[in-house]
Amino acid sequence: MEDDPLFLDDDEANTPLTAEEREQLIPSYITLRHELNEAEQINIGEGLRWAMSRKRNVLDQDLLNELHRRMFGDVWRWTGQYRTTPRNIGVDAYRIATDVRHIVDDARYWVEHEAYSPDEIAVRFSHRLVAIHPFPNGNGRFSRLVGDLLARQLQRPPFSWGRSNLIDAGETRARYVAALRAADNHEIKLLLEFARS
Repeated sequence: MEDDPLFLDDDEANTPLTAEEREQLIPSYITLRHELNEAEQINIGEGLRWAMSRKRNVLDQDLLNELHRRMFGDVWRWTGQYRTTPRNIGVDAYRIATDVRHIVDDARYWVEHEAYSPDEIAVRFSHRLVAIHPFPNGNGRFSRLVGDLLARQLQRPPFSWGRSNLIDAGETRARYVAALRAADNHEIKLLLEFARS
């Protein structure tokens, strides 16, 4: 599959998929990265509509898996299932379920004890999810939507995340990645600022 046109334009904005994961693509018409991005974006809209259709507690591990499935389930067969393969980012696959459970528990504690402002709770939760990188693909988009949903749950407006499509490379994405790296080093301020920029 190395000469598959869909994957010729992989870049740092896209987590590389294994050959087995790529074979799980559902729409047969997709041959190029932009077609994949368009199909995923339509599906993400459906996931958002599902999430907003009634009050849901974002701080629930099963709901998170279902949200990922709703966001990407028309495009990939493995959606909503934790990855089983290594990545150049994220935790080892065997740690994913435990680490997701820990961040859900941490966020519940932060909310209950008002450990941080509502915005900071939502951004920290989003950051920890993307740092775990639980799914084969879509982790950034998933974690940002989860951050938005948690912000709403905490009576705050959704984030703007730089007011740009972060799938495409560019200056805004570079700022986002720099803010994530700072947060990896326990400096959350840049990511908080970016989320509301």
